[in-house]
Amino acid sequence: MNQKPLLTLVIAVYNNPRALQFIFAALARQSFPQFEVIVADDGSGRAVAEVVNSAKQWMPFRIKHLWHADKGWRKNTMLNYAVMEATTEYLIFFDGDCIPSEHFVQDHFTHREQRKVLLGRRVEHGKRWADSLTMDTITSGEYEQYRLADLADAVTGKSVRLEHGIRVTNSILRSFTDKSTGLLGCNFSTFKDHLIAVNGFDESYDGPGFGEDTDIFFRLNKTGVMGKSLRNLAIQYHLWHPFTTVPERNRLRFEEAVKRSDHRCMNGLEKL
Repeated sequence: MNQKPLLTLVIAVYNNPRALQFIFAALARQSFPQFEVIVADDGSGRAVAEVVNSAKQWMPFRIKHLWHADKGWRKNTMLNYAVMEATTEYLIFFDGDCIPSEHFVQDHFTHREQRKVLLGRRVEHGKRWADSLTMDTITSGEYEQYRLADLADAVTGKSVRLEHGIRVTNSILRSFTDKSTGLLGCNFSTFKDHLIAVNGFDESYDGPGFGEDTDIFFRLNKTGVMGKSLRNLAIQYHLWHPFTTVPERNRLRFEEAVKRSDHRCMNGLEKL
């Protein structure tokens, strides 16, 4: 094992063992190695557990697998479990269909700041790219390089936001890329205490969209924890899947949350 972890990576997963294998391989080559991993599993089958158990045997970082039975979309419940199980004060959240770049963890850790939530983006590659991935392309770092086929996908609209895969570290250049933006549930980080102060994620949301990103960002903002852009830093690559529909009921839940004066949700880490 590496030295004592300085931050916790929370990976929200559901029945995608192939992607999780790629993620572990990408985490093994991180430029900043002092982290632990919590797999927040929203009811996956045995195949995901087998990937986790295998990774525990050879990965140089601590891995904890949290799981509950599949009773529909309960991602926020798992995220709350992960918040409480984390042993460090700083948490990075990303999804089990997103592969982190080599400097993903380093960029989050370097730019962390009290009273801030760091807002990363992701490259949206198409199906061809996702199907072409192998463990070799991950371990070699080839997945981070753009090729003619990737540019062709971008021109034809099969891939989007390839510009988010260009890492910019120069402070002067970053002044042009550091634009205000919203929170993506697949790429953000903040201090554990900030999440506890808003009572964590609202478990009333029972489908994707709003609950794991817009709602938590809104309530963090109400406590004075504001967004800090990591555009063109903390790069990650999304694995293509069919478009997910946001339930209308989640939009209505968020509208009600906006009307409430309390920054703490009622159905979160504590049941108020």
